[in-house]
Amino acid sequence: LASSWPFSLPPGNVPDPSPVPVNATEACPGAPFLGWMYMAQPIYIVLICAVGMVGNAFVLLVLVLHRVSCTVAEIYLGNLAAADLLFVGCLPFWAANIVNGYNWPFGEFLCKSVSAVIYMNLFCSVYLLAMVSIDRYLALVHTMTSGRTRSPACAKMTCLAIWAFGFLMSTPVILFRTVMAKPEYNISACLLRYPSEGWSLNLEILLLVFAFIVPGSIITFCSCQILQVLRNNTMRQFMQVRKETKSSKLVLLVLLMFFLCWLPFHFFTFLSILQKLGLIPGCRWEAVLENGNQITTFLGFTNNCINPLLYVIVGKHFRKKAKEVFERSAARKRRKLNLASSASSARTSIITLRNRV
Repeated sequence: LASSWPFSLPPGNVPDPSPVPVNATEACPGAPFLGWMYMAQPIYIVLICAVGMVGNAFVLLVLVLHRVSCTVAEIYLGNLAAADLLFVGCLPFWAANIVNGYNWPFGEFLCKSVSAVIYMNLFCSVYLLAMVSIDRYLALVHTMTSGRTRSPACAKMTCLAIWAFGFLMSTPVILFRTVMAKPEYNISACLLRYPSEGWSLNLEILLLVFAFIVPGSIITFCSCQILQVLRNNTMRQFMQVRKETKSSKLVLLVLLMFFLCWLPFHFFTFLSILQKLGLIPGCRWEAVLENGNQITTFLGFTNNCINPLLYVIVGKHFRKKAKEVFERSAARKRRKLNLASSASSARTSIITLRNRV
């Protein structure tokens, strides 16, 4: 049942609350702490979902309702919040799936669509962050010449292309995810059923290259250049560079948290590829990969609720925007209350005058 996992990386036994299935073939024994992991997973998913939905919805609300149009970086970060919101909205289905003993109760359509959204988010989020790092790189390193390329219209078109690319990369999930009966476990599981074993290996290589190595290289290069400029006291004397420096520090922190959350997952993806190639055989490695993949997947999921917290704690510009939005909203409510009070007073006065007449 390894392929019932969202990214289908665990190579061995998926934690299952039921007894050892009848007619099960001899396999490597599961790791001893899978039981407590199975119990903790739904609670952790619900926690991530709650924090992520509130936080990312708050970010989108502030960016949409604020009167001043979004900067290029904010367009990318707004799309990132939308991608994260979609992602955490799908997590309750997987929590219910785990609680239900991996017996998928939501039908074929949600089996495909929920898995596709989770997979698509992995690509969309990292490329949106890559574009944020490119934007900061252009703003700080090529301040005078990057005006045209850093336009909001260009950023919106880039976001559209990233969403399309994410959907394209999730098409194997849409094609091969299916609800399939597993009589040995007495369940119907939402599984990835590839035409051949080679598909699994090739798609893991694709995931590692296009969801980590390529965007990770872009982010690393841009971040190094940004840090070099931030250390350069001569450059920091320019007003424009000083202005861009404030937002760049927040962006660097967001990028750092992304790497901290997702690097372990991609490391285990790399180990999984080596195992499929027969370079690290044996039950010991299978148990390590099985547990490591699950733990690092959930560590990666955590990133989807961290960014809004960073915007509020570190992002002075975002806090200012949020304050302006809520102050304007409060002022609007006060005006409505005053109007309602004035209208009520006017009606009372009219009634009093009529009674006197």
